[in-house]
Amino acid sequence: MSMQIPACVYIGEDLARYGFGAGHPFGPDRLGAFWKHAQAIGLDQRVTQCVPVTTGREVIERFHTREYVARVIKQSASGEGFLDCGDTPAFPGIYESACFVVGSVLDAVERLINGEFRHAFVPIAGLHHAQRNSAAGFCVFNDCGIAIETLRSEYSLQRIAYVDIDAHHGDGVFYSFEDDPQLIFADLHEDGRFLYPGTGMVEECGKGAAAGTKLNIPMPPNAGDEIFFQAWEKAEAFIEKHRPEFILFQCGADSIEGDPITHLRYTPAAHRHATQRLCRLADKYCDGRMLVMGGGGYNRNNLATAWCAVLEVLAGG
Repeated sequence: MSMQIPACVYIGEDLARYGFGAGHPFGPDRLGAFWKHAQAIGLDQRVTQCVPVTTGREVIERFHTREYVARVIKQSASGEGFLDCGDTPAFPGIYESACFVVGSVLDAVERLINGEFRHAFVPIAGLHHAQRNSAAGFCVFNDCGIAIETLRSEYSLQRIAYVDIDAHHGDGVFYSFEDDPQLIFADLHEDGRFLYPGTGMVEECGKGAAAGTKLNIPMPPNAGDEIFFQAWEKAEAFIEKHRPEFILFQCGADSIEGDPITHLRYTPAAHRHATQRLCRLADKYCDGRMLVMGGGGYNRNNLATAWCAVLEVLAGG
């Protein structure tokens, strides 16, 4: 089925609102910075814009524990304290904001499965640090993990590939599915000896029946595009070997040179290349189905240019 516009992007204040104020690196202005640039280069005319969608507690509990969700709801009402050890502050309405992140991701999953679009991009998503029972690293609910559980329980897909090029290791996804042989995991991130969360060592490749289904590639600080392209070949071969039915791609822009809290030095060409190659694999094995989540990125200009490079490829450019 040929479609004139192959990609959709989720844009709206309900999604932008997921962010932390008072100088926190993950501010609510991140979506606007990206979309302003997309409009400036005419990219908004080449994709379908979808409004953010919310979801309910029972959907979030496909991945998270009831006790943890109850705690988020309680602290969302008071707006006090932290949801983890000090990175992720509560604010009034944080539960509702996080529900829009998850809901938009799951709406995108449904549209992709139904063949409405080949590719979908949710810029404020890819909250890959949240564990099943806690927040972590600016991440309240792990939309990636919820998407994986949903693809299985609601759509009967088994072999799902999760690919992550954020500077930080996607530990919330990795450890939640470490012993799951059906979750194909490939993550290129700054070496954990130098950056939060300190995980994702090369020898972490899955446990038990899942041994060999996980690939962690720690990148040295100051690694640029050349090192990325070399590492990417290994990641791509690994993903291809497992022939996934659906690809989830977390394209955090904090791996671009000049991010205030990381030490990698890619240019947006890295993000463009990864997206192009994953689109090829999605076309080959997944009927084109690929869901892209924005992830991190705390230099607003970097975030805008990297995500637009990704979206341009998704739109067929």
